[in-house]
Amino acid sequence: MTISIVIPDYNNGDLIAENLPLYIPILQTFAKAHKTSVQIIINDDGSTDGSWERLVKATEKKYELVDFTLLSNGRNIGFSTTVNRGVARARGEIVVLLNADVVPDKGFLEPLLDHFSDRDVFAVGCMDKSIEADGTTVLRGRGVGKWVRGFLLHSRGEPDRQDTLWVSGGSGAFRKSIWDKLGGLNEMMNRFYWEDIDLSYRAQKAGYKVLFEPKSTVVHEHEEGSIKKTAKPMSVRITSYRNQFYFVWVNITDFSFIMSHLFWLPLQLALATLHGDTAFLKGFLLALFHVPQVLIRRQKVQSLTKISDHSILAHFSA
Repeated sequence: MTISIVIPDYNNGDLIAENLPLYIPILQTFAKAHKTSVQIIINDDGSTDGSWERLVKATEKKYELVDFTLLSNGRNIGFSTTVNRGVARARGEIVVLLNADVVPDKGFLEPLLDHFSDRDVFAVGCMDKSIEADGTTVLRGRGVGKWVRGFLLHSRGEPDRQDTLWVSGGSGAFRKSIWDKLGGLNEMMNRFYWEDIDLSYRAQKAGYKVLFEPKSTVVHEHEEGSIKKTAKPMSVRITSYRNQFYFVWVNITDFSFIMSHLFWLPLQLALATLHGDTAFLKGFLLALFHVPQVLIRRQKVQSLTKISDHSILAHFSA
């Protein structure tokens, strides 16, 4: 089984250069054991801090059984496009996505890859040892969700089961053939957030399996990521709300859920106006402006749909 690692970068060249020496021995050990090689693809999303130069320097050295593909968007576009362009250049049957602020533990690949013997498995997520702002470590990686007042409410799930509503785009493995069939991450969701939930949900609606593997562990220092360092909190909230609308409008097809959304939406907008939640209102207007593109994507999702929204969410709401 051939493997490609895709690492997106935005103003995190120093962090990637620092972490590469930690990745490479792990990947070399895997490659030797399985008589293969590993491709590392790094795509820079228009960094402004000299990251590109540092990445070029960090990838000049030759490593046994590991080779680099270095890409650049040329300008800042967003996470979905950056990852999609990286995956498009992947040679591997399985693509592992790792954010710049993620460092895998030794032996993290084997537990992930064991699941792909099942041809219906699309994605498998890692156990995130998430370093929080206060220095504590929280075990993340498994996601759950339920339908509440016309929207999908997602949250962290306890890492004691292998079912998950989504696999993180920052620490997970994906089957490239199914990724291509699904069309990859939704680039309407640039710059960030909801894109991995959206992709995982589309995969499950199409009848594929999305799993969580607690034996595959990574350390995730969230405070070192580019969103925390470069995005303003209001911008993050607006984008998150916008993408939440995109998620519902693109993916939800059950009649009862659609009616629920239409029923609650006017009230949600009224409450946002009353309480001065301008982020929610701006997110809605941004999504509304792109309804034509939403409808095009919705048609593609419907053409692949085999599983109902109720069937998926009832499983995680139980």
